[in-house]
Amino acid sequence: MPAGNRRLSTLATGQHGAFSQAQANESGISNAVLRGRIQSDLLVKVGAQTYRDPMAPRTVRTDLSDLLLDIGEGWASHRTAAALHGFDGVALNKPFHATVMRGRNIQRVGAHIHTTSTLPLIDVADVDGFAVTSPTRTLIDIAASLPPAQLLKAIASAFRDGKSTERFLHERLVALRGSGRSGCRRLVNVLEGEEIRSGQPSWLERRYLELLASANLPRPRTEVTLTRVGDRLVRVDCHFEGTDVVVELLGYRWHRTKEQMRRDAERLNQLQLDGFRAFQFTYDQVVEDPEMTLHITRTALGL
Repeated sequence: MPAGNRRLSTLATGQHGAFSQAQANESGISNAVLRGRIQSDLLVKVGAQTYRDPMAPRTVRTDLSDLLLDIGEGWASHRTAAALHGFDGVALNKPFHATVMRGRNIQRVGAHIHTTSTLPLIDVADVDGFAVTSPTRTLIDIAASLPPAQLLKAIASAFRDGKSTERFLHERLVALRGSGRSGCRRLVNVLEGEEIRSGQPSWLERRYLELLASANLPRPRTEVTLTRVGDRLVRVDCHFEGTDVVVELLGYRWHRTKEQMRRDAERLNQLQLDGFRAFQFTYDQVVEDPEMTLHITRTALGL
């Protein structure tokens, strides 16, 4: 076997039996030779720039490998990445989803090619030799299209299998939400809705309590009714018993309606009139700046 063919055979073995036109040319095999092998049924073209041995077995995984090889620098993403990561309720099937950097005009029949302006190393991974978006980035991406129940199942399996954590998911949500990704908004809504449905303390509340414990600060009472505005009771997130200090955690939402803002102002004003000092921490502050959050809490408590 000529040296060029041996090199190409070695490459193809590591690529589920396929190789690109550029790899063939680099191995000394011309386009004319490639065309001749196709005409002789020695090769089959499986993409715009990709070929494989017609006798090599084909599976859904080899088809995905062919797609990624054909588009060049790209990552399996969205539902395809979710299946590769083993998220519950998501199977590996066509049409495949892949992501490339913005500015590349890549289109493939039977595949969804997404673009992104940024994909840092923290958001990519390798699964069985496939370049994929990381488990956490994948959860954010699939949130835009998966039904809520299926999304919650995928999230739960990612946490169960140690592929992501609540804290890391929230940190990446904060980092990515300003990039125009619709999945961020949808994921926040699903997480918030599940917390309300379950009646359990929110992740943000639990994270704030964890910060207090790590700094040896007093643990406040949570979900405490302290006053009323008209016919509405005013329940606060945290009240440090024996003090006038109240802490409100403003939740995930980064856009609040005028009605929500009005009610928030009414609650805050009434708390002030009743002698409480109310401090507010946003989702971003608790997640991104815990030191500042603890400093303000400690100062408010006079500690």
